Amino acid sequence: MYSSSFAWAAIFFAVTLFPAAAAEPTPAAVRIPPIQFQHETLPNGLEVYSVEDHSSPTVAVQVWYHVGAKDDPSGRSGFAHLFEHMMFKGNEHLKEDTFDDLTENIGGENNAYTAEDVTVYHEVVPSNYLNPILWAEAERMSSLALNEANFDSERDVVKEEYRQRIAANPYGEFYLDTIKSSYAVHPYKRPGIGSIEELNASTLPEVKAFHSTFYRPDNATLVVVGDFQPNELHDWVGEYFGAIKKPLEKIPRVTAKEPPREADKEVVEYSPKAPLPAIAVTYLAPSIRSDDAPALQLADEILSGGDSSRLYQSLVYRQQIAQQVSFSSDLQEDLGLLTVRMILATGKKPAEALKALNEQIDKVLKEGVTEAELTKAKNRFLTGKLLELETNNGKASALGEAAVIYNDPEHVNTGLARLQAVTAAQVKAALDQYIGGKKKVQIEYLPEAMKTATPNKEKKS
Repeated sequence: MYSSSFAWAAIFFAVTLFPAAAAEPTPAAVRIPPIQFQHETLPNGLEVYSVEDHSSPTVAVQVWYHVGAKDDPSGRSGFAHLFEHMMFKGNEHLKEDTFDDLTENIGGENNAYTAEDVTVYHEVVPSNYLNPILWAEAERMSSLALNEANFDSERDVVKEEYRQRIAANPYGEFYLDTIKSSYAVHPYKRPGIGSIEELNASTLPEVKAFHSTFYRPDNATLVVVGDFQPNELHDWVGEYFGAIKKPLEKIPRVTAKEPPREADKEVVEYSPKAPLPAIAVTYLAPSIRSDDAPALQLADEILSGGDSSRLYQSLVYRQQIAQQVSFSSDLQEDLGLLTVRMILATGKKPAEALKALNEQIDKVLKEGVTEAELTKAKNRFLTGKLLELETNNGKASALGEAAVIYNDPEHVNTGLARLQAVTAAQVKAALDQYIGGKKKVQIEYLPEAMKTATPNKEKKS
């Protein structure tokens, strides 16, 4: 299963290897036909969104559970990700391979992912398989085969994912430690993949408690997009999901508030796996629901979106200080991070790389961005979103994100218009608000051979 917490690794290493082609300018505002969705709430609290579209004889089904890595129990990081796997283990009515039988064996697909705020299960099938898919999703919401054998096997799978994506990756721990070091109290500091030690410490009763606490109709959103008849969908959803009882207990929510940073923080870590030094610098950022989010997302594109971006051109191409560089506006439901990451070029030192990076940051804070940069960033961002909306699954993802993450289903139709309306002055103002003069966390991830006494810094190895 894919966990979005680890998408950075793929993006970061691909950005310089497979850059997007330079985008041609397009009109400042592109009119996008609105998605006409229907919405109902079942008596048990399940939110249902649907979009009828008969252009393809397929249908996409997604179930968004409002539980993610931030909801992991204390001392059990990786628990939501583990449970994502457990949801495929069946029950007294579902065989373990039911979802493969109902999707892949008939030309469809199914998968799931765990993010910081949500866990999402999704399928695309020929439209005549909508009925059994809805039945199967309702079955695993209402009950699961939660036994020691299934628990042990899926825990081993998640542990192996950790070994492959983190332990075997020269910079996997660099990514995790960047997140851990950047938050003081918010559970976003616990990356979703967890740790071997905490996974080993988890128990089956904890798994059962997690299911009953979060996998319930009033904590779920069902999204159906594609070739279906609305009256049939209404009847099937009522039959399969309507019978699931809403628990009496309230859903626990994360209430931790990340405090403002009062001082800069520097962390130095050493690894025998790192072939070259790597650096990360982070700043606290707002919620994805913030009015500043569109400007920060475009700043992301301007600073590191492709080979013609500012940071790539300066640090990789001209100065040749870094071999890879990225700037990410990683905005979540509660708050986010603005993060610059670099893997240095051979023979370069962290001090000179940081000096060059700070010069670029100071320049954009002082001078802002150009209209040409802004237009290109909008074109790249808009193109990606429009391509996503070409498919039923893409529409379902956009609608689910709007309803659950943004808490505003209309965002599926208004979000791109807001982004297109961003001005260069707003990008500059947003960067200045969250970076200019703000306290930062700086992480140096160095080869073991560089280990020396470094005063006034946290040191790990």
